[in-house]
Amino acid sequence: MKLRKSLSVFSLALGGVLAFWLNRPDAVLDLTPDDAVRRQQLEQELETLRPKGTYVLIDTGANRLYLMKNDQVVVDAVCSTGSGRRLKAGDRSWTFATPRGVFSIRGKAADPVWRRPDWAFLEEGKPVPEQEWERFERGVLGEYALDIGNGYFIHGTLYKRLLGQNVTHGCIRLGSDDLVRLAKTVRLGTKVYIF
Repeated sequence: MKLRKSLSVFSLALGGVLAFWLNRPDAVLDLTPDDAVRRQQLEQELETLRPKGTYVLIDTGANRLYLMKNDQVVVDAVCSTGSGRRLKAGDRSWTFATPRGVFSIRGKAADPVWRRPDWAFLEEGKPVPEQEWERFERGVLGEYALDIGNGYFIHGTLYKRLLGQNVTHGCIRLGSDDLVRLAKTVRLGTKVYIF
């Protein structure tokens, strides 16, 4: 069951429409010889796209994170992803969405310190501090922060009751146990597929 679930999640991440068509019961009916050959070619192409080894899948619609190892689900976690909300302050604006695509773990920090960006102050109606040291905050990102690039991280949360909801500013938030297990399993360079 878990393998079937992981394969369907993977198929969505790498082109669910094609995988859906290939796996439809009626897709095998009334195939001409050319259709059957093309189907086999497409199945082979799809197989070459399937990640090998350890990788992470993040489903932003269902707010689920899957840690995969050789097509087996190792961690099936509830997460929180971007709200899609927009903040406008003067001539500046931010959209708080989790990016989609293929990323990789670029860095891992234990007991991370958050450097609050301008939007974090403006969102609270506070002035942006002039002193750099006023931006740093401990204890809000959980035990680990896994850098996936462009200022986005997989990290912990103080708001565990909001896990499973689209409430973040774009980062992926996890509960403590799932975050620790993920951080101890993935290595730098591990692929992260977000859809």
